[in-house]
Amino acid sequence: MTRTIVESKTRTAVIGFDQPFCVIGERINPTGRKKLALELEAGDFSTVEADAIAQVAAGATVLDINSGAVFTNKMAEDTRYADNNFVEPPLMKALIERVQTIVDVPLCIDSSVPGALQSGLEACEGRPLLNSVTGEEERLELVLPLVKKFNVPVVAISNDDTGISEDPDVRFAVAKKIVERAADFGIPAHDIVVDPLVMPIGAMATAGHQVFTLVRRLREELGVNTTCGASNISFGLPNRHGINNAFLPMAMEAGMTSAIMNPVALPVNAARIEAKKQELAAAGIIVPDEMDDEIFCQLTGLGSTKPRPGREMEAIRAANFLTNNDPHGGAWIEFNKEPPKPGQEGRGRAGRTGGRRRR
Repeated sequence: MTRTIVESKTRTAVIGFDQPFCVIGERINPTGRKKLALELEAGDFSTVEADAIAQVAAGATVLDINSGAVFTNKMAEDTRYADNNFVEPPLMKALIERVQTIVDVPLCIDSSVPGALQSGLEACEGRPLLNSVTGEEERLELVLPLVKKFNVPVVAISNDDTGISEDPDVRFAVAKKIVERAADFGIPAHDIVVDPLVMPIGAMATAGHQVFTLVRRLREELGVNTTCGASNISFGLPNRHGINNAFLPMAMEAGMTSAIMNPVALPVNAARIEAKKQELAAAGIIVPDEMDDEIFCQLTGLGSTKPRPGREMEAIRAANFLTNNDPHGGAWIEFNKEPPKPGQEGRGRAGRTGGRRRR
């Protein structure tokens, strides 16, 4: 049975067909997050720390660390900052070192810059997952030697020098090429985690069916583990969580063993709370001034003022249980335990201390 081992200094994550689905938290990524990029430019890692803690608490077993930041202010002062090869290696090192002091889960080093990959590998404790290699010749020659040198598993993305094909047979052929080239370097198939590239179903009606078929082939013919950017399937559509919640268990049943995704339902901000209160007031419903924001959010269905596991995590844990990758449902039961109410910590049912009353 194929098993990909990813390790931190103290913890091991196993990606495999007979293992619980591996959730790779994607939040530590400044791409498209201007506020985070500005913080990193200023040497502020507070959001990174908060994201690391929240993702692990929500159930991520591996954290993806992406160093693709654009330092706009420094770029204006020093043109070297326009070059990712200059920016990313030291940033990746700093991110890895900081996250390792906050959480103890294994890491996934994510960059398109080979220097950043090497910098991350040198800074990382344990056996991280490297993200990524593609079927492009230049990328194969740059990344596979790093994989071999540091003895780490790698994400293999199914595109090559011709780009991303909409034909699943072509994407399978690219994955097979990467596995074979890796073997030439002495890298075993169990250390290749293939990303078959999930297309948005809003743009390609067959995207779901394609990826399920492709994942089955990758499992049966190449014997490799797989991953994907889980939210790609619902890009541009309403109620993305609903689509993601259906997609992930179906992908798991087809043989997908991990996903790079956001495991956290982000907290409701003050602006949304105020907008909801105004909406209720317009309907003649007055919210008592003394009502706590958390209670208000729960009563109105807004969510929570605190980070919590996202809805996709519920679907994944249920699928783990249903596929016997959570024997006896221990993780499912633990996940669904209600937190104790204030003043009832350590008490039994109905707030009583101890066990049953003796007669």
